[in-house]
Amino acid sequence: MALLNVHQLSMRFGGLQAVNQLSFQVLPGHIHGLIGPNGAGKTTVFNVISRIYNPDSGKVSLLDQDVLALKPHEVAAAGIMRTFQNIELFQNLSVLDNVLAGQHTCIRYGIIASALGRRRVRREEDRGTREALQLLELMKLGSFASVPASSLPFGQQRMLELARAIAVRPKLLLLDEPAAGMNSRESAELSELLRIIRTKFELGILLVEHDMRVVMNICDRVTVMQYGQKLFEGTPFEVRSSPDVIEAYLGKRRSSTPR
Repeated sequence: MALLNVHQLSMRFGGLQAVNQLSFQVLPGHIHGLIGPNGAGKTTVFNVISRIYNPDSGKVSLLDQDVLALKPHEVAAAGIMRTFQNIELFQNLSVLDNVLAGQHTCIRYGIIASALGRRRVRREEDRGTREALQLLELMKLGSFASVPASSLPFGQQRMLELARAIAVRPKLLLLDEPAAGMNSRESAELSELLRIIRTKFELGILLVEHDMRVVMNICDRVTVMQYGQKLFEGTPFEVRSSPDVIEAYLGKRRSSTPR
């Protein structure tokens, strides 16, 4: 069974057909790229899956759950977590507290137990702190746990946002241009980290990214969009070799494939 199934999805904004009869699947444990020129409709797809938009037609399911029946605040609890192109951290909170904030859907005690200060509450909080610190170590942020998030360089803030998303224990991680603003070294580190995350946490990843080095190096499969429709789908090698994809990106056909 596919982890994520997008079937015949369509979304129009006035006279603009942003997404048109789009279908693709993300398999369990796979990193799936969703790419295309600017304006292709990629972010609209993300906004539908994360329930920011209601589509005009189509179906979206996570395993056997109807995603379109969820309210926006129910998406994370269902197992879908998203990062944004623009970093969205609690800048004045510590690095550790940012990760702990991401665990709110995993809390196993109620308000009454918290107010009474019961042992189970303390055990749960200790467990959450241990897991958060382990995530920070994985992201090479362990030594920055107590500093404000605003004090981190851009690349490390990206890693912190990723740690917070994983803290929710998602089944599917939506990454919106995670390599944006990163230098080549940081992009390479991110690529290796995403491979580790995919295996360690047994989740699927749907990735929108303009850095083709990242896409081609880590994706198991890639869906290419153009004008809201699926232009091509295949392995990174097949995508790189497709004349239609080359034309969409370069504006004309070439005798050799892009590197």
